Amino acid sequence: MSAKKHLVVALAYDGLCTFEFGCTVELFALDRPELGVDWYDFAVCAVEQGPIRAAGGIMVHAPYDPSLLERADTIVIPGWRDADEEPPEALLEQIRAAHARGARLCTICSGVFILAAAGVLDGRRATTHWRYAERLARRYPRIRVLADDLYVDEGQIITSAGSAAGLDMLLHLVRRDYGARVGNMVAQRLVVAPHREGGQAQFLPRPMAHDEQGRLSRLMDWLRSHPAEPHTVASMAERAAMSPRTLQRQFQDATGMGPVEWLARERVAIAKDLLESPDIALAQVAERAGFGSEESLRHHFRRVASTTPGAYRRAFLVTANRAA
Repeated sequence: MSAKKHLVVALAYDGLCTFEFGCTVELFALDRPELGVDWYDFAVCAVEQGPIRAAGGIMVHAPYDPSLLERADTIVIPGWRDADEEPPEALLEQIRAAHARGARLCTICSGVFILAAAGVLDGRRATTHWRYAERLARRYPRIRVLADDLYVDEGQIITSAGSAAGLDMLLHLVRRDYGARVGNMVAQRLVVAPHREGGQAQFLPRPMAHDEQGRLSRLMDWLRSHPAEPHTVASMAERAAMSPRTLQRQFQDATGMGPVEWLARERVAIAKDLLESPDIALAQVAERAGFGSEESLRHHFRRVASTTPGAYRRAFLVTANRAA
């Protein structure tokens, strides 16, 4: 492993959650020369001695022990074998030490219980699979559990809901580290949606009829490709051949937010992509992303991304120059 690259370490444990672990390996372990960036180093460490049995009868050989966590820049915890089982104290000490030195900690599904047991989530927001959310909140009342979110980014700590939501969170990390362009390229290779906001709902409260699903997805695709046009709930409903009330309900069911908020977040995602080109003026970014004015762009960008367009552009350029 190169000492200069960002080292991502995934934890392996007996009873390993195969899907969550596989998502982590797929994101970080593969060579990606087509991206033109200095990609991550990746390693797996076993948190305990003995055979590592994974779901489905698979056996995993992890070449490193937990001492590797002392060098990790990002630690991914792909689930935990039993939400009611206290993790080994030695592992919790390693997690606390990694957190204290500034390592990034990420969990998928029940992996959040390791961070909770280590105490590093006290006073923070977090999420997990909806089946575990009440248990997490009851056992660790100092954590603000967002039961409906796909993932929650607290800066140094990022937690995600079950299974596929972990993939959304991992792609979010790639976007944070390398920008929207690289994140979209990785998503394209994985044949998944390039971006789902963490605040989207984990599951649909009510199933939609097939015809309604088709109309809504076609509307979303059209809005993404025409962000600069003026859109209202009425105009969106007319294009989707729905009543405004039905459109509001369908967006809420599918994304956990109304159509206006969904569109604002999509426009911010487009603005991020445009900001990665230093030659596009801020006024042009605002116009092409559909905000109309720099003031509106700054308002929504700060609200959604918790930073300013200028700060995002500067951070991306620093990351891009470091990777070059």
